[in-house]
Amino acid sequence: MPLAIQCRDLRKTYDGKVEAVRGLNLEIESGECFGLLGPNGAGKTTTIEILEGLLPPSSGQVTILGKTWESDARELRESMGISLQETRLAEKLTVRETIDLFASFYREPRLSDDVLDELQLTEKSNAWVGKLSGGQRQRLAVATALVGNPKVLFLDEPTTGLDPQSRRQLWDIVRGFQKRGGTVLLTTHYMEEAERLCDRLAIIDHGEVIAAGTPAELIARLGGHHVVEFAASGEQNDDSTDQWKHLPGVESVHRENDGLVCLHVREPHLTVPALLDLIVKQNSQLLHLSTRQASLEDVFVRLTGRHLRED
Repeated sequence: MPLAIQCRDLRKTYDGKVEAVRGLNLEIESGECFGLLGPNGAGKTTTIEILEGLLPPSSGQVTILGKTWESDARELRESMGISLQETRLAEKLTVRETIDLFASFYREPRLSDDVLDELQLTEKSNAWVGKLSGGQRQRLAVATALVGNPKVLFLDEPTTGLDPQSRRQLWDIVRGFQKRGGTVLLTTHYMEEAERLCDRLAIIDHGEVIAAGTPAELIARLGGHHVVEFAASGEQNDDSTDQWKHLPGVESVHRENDGLVCLHVREPHLTVPALLDLIVKQNSQLLHLSTRQASLEDVFVRLTGRHLRED
């Protein structure tokens, strides 16, 4: 597949000393949904704003649909749609007036009626923006990004604060855009969202890509498809995890901030009985035990040592 977005050795330095992006490389294929994940302050927003043409890079090269911002700015703006985490729209305009206004910015926009229907906003077309619910406002924000008939769609945490039903409605909209051949660059703090929507993703921290691949590939690299979490009496304040590393099937061990010990394992049916036996031999009492499938959140914590919502 041809590349929709490519950046090489992308760097952004503020005031000559603060490096927000440090030699970042990305290749995003046409037609895929690509996720950009990272903790707050990792450089996601700076990277996105450079790709969107809102910020100039300090150095490096950005190519979108084979064009550059230096020579093809007008064409690039015509070919992309942008939905920010929080889009402030005129509250005294109606939904239809808002869509028509954004359509007027483009030479070949989509029909407003088609966009209203796709975003399930037809019934609200004559309602003031200020009267919309949170989910309806977010769908309207995405509608303003889609009405220009873009080839590339930037979505910056599009479902933050939405209820589960509204979130899934937006997922369907993203999938529909992809089916028409569109490319999506998505940032999100919801790992389920990234696993459901993204064909590939990159985790960035301190302005650099620290891991990239499909969600399944990244989880497989974690060294265990299952996670066993437990707590035992007399063990919570012990920072050592060495005693658990030798249990059968254990690939890696780490301790959460709440004191839970997390074992990444491939064969939980072997690990759990051995774990219980060891706890009994130590004359300890099991306080908590759970098992689950490994997730992108586990990958993230393993790589950065931080949860996605931590500053």
